[in-house]
Amino acid sequence: MPPSALPSGEPVPEDGSLPESALAHLGERGFGFYVHVPFCTVRCGYCDFNTYTAEELGPAGGAPGASRTTYAEAAIEEVRRARRVLGAADVPVRTVFFGGGTPTLLSPADLGAVVAAIAGEFGLADDAEVTTEANPDSVALWDLEALRAAGFTRVSFGMQSAVDHVLRVLDRTHDPLRVPAVVDWARQAGFEQVSLDLIYGTPGESRADWATSVEAALACHPDHVSAYSLIVEDGTALARRVKRGELPMPDEDDLADKYVLVDDRLAAAGMEWYEVSNWARDEESRCRHNLLYWTGGDWWGVGPGAHSHVGGVRWWNVKHPAAYADRLAAGVSPGHGREVLDDESRRVERVLLELRLRDGLSIEVLDPDGRAAVADLAERGLLLVQQGRLVLTRHGRLLADAVVRDLLP
Repeated sequence: MPPSALPSGEPVPEDGSLPESALAHLGERGFGFYVHVPFCTVRCGYCDFNTYTAEELGPAGGAPGASRTTYAEAAIEEVRRARRVLGAADVPVRTVFFGGGTPTLLSPADLGAVVAAIAGEFGLADDAEVTTEANPDSVALWDLEALRAAGFTRVSFGMQSAVDHVLRVLDRTHDPLRVPAVVDWARQAGFEQVSLDLIYGTPGESRADWATSVEAALACHPDHVSAYSLIVEDGTALARRVKRGELPMPDEDDLADKYVLVDDRLAAAGMEWYEVSNWARDEESRCRHNLLYWTGGDWWGVGPGAHSHVGGVRWWNVKHPAAYADRLAAGVSPGHGREVLDDESRRVERVLLELRLRDGLSIEVLDPDGRAAVADLAERGLLLVQQGRLVLTRHGRLLADAVVRDLLP
């Protein structure tokens, strides 16, 4: 599948309507919004997300929805469409997450307008978590103050590394010294939660480089840290450099050593893992929006290429911002395709996702063959059985995919 390609699937009805069965239990496991902002100033070499620079959009960059100045209008129209599709059900929104791309390339007023539309159509829960991602060089203190005033409660900065040569390989443009500044500005602006994203395993990154990045992140006293191993995605600039022999592929042993390092350092600083790649200072600091994904909740994805899930129906929007806006302007769903998950597919997804959580997976979700594999996995030190739930050990976290394969024979 090429970068950011959409899966196939059955067509989405023009009005975007969902089966009654999907709406029957709407919001029982939580309901949130994901808002995709597809704009970047520079395309990072490792990125295969559905994002566009001004140069890539070309003349279409002036079209409705493909322009930063009109994008919020298109997003708000989809929020209104979500209300019509979901009917009059009282489903307060527990989480809103703006990702991308670089959401903060839109003005705080535009981002706030989308939040206001969600609140107006659905209502926000009293303790709603409202997050935006941001690059360290995409915001200043006054932007963060305006975002906080618009209702944002959480900000996640794409730090990735604190080492210049590592950032260069990733095509990241920010100065590492700006990260402590933006975290401090977020605190001054009144943000309740601040998260930092890190990437390990970049070609040329030594163990000492990675330790420097982890310590630099901890020096900012974040509430939450995400640390992901670099994946070389087909079709990206990074993949082409690896194929040409300019850069080596990440080494699996090196990735494992770096995972152990970050887990040790974060634990020593009082941060606990709650998902394989995520650590939080306390339970309140966990990302509730991502937990919605991992625990089978419902969410509506707004924007080009955004994915949604409601009651076992998953669908995805057309990719290009101009095509997305054109569909909304024509009064039809921007959905490109969808799939209706059967009970077995939903069970398999529970195993894939919930096993990654510190809270673990109920053993009752497994079929007989999966249960038969538990004793061996426990004996090999890959998981623990605690009050009827399966919890990965650290060794198991390093081999999570292999554990899942044994539990889904």
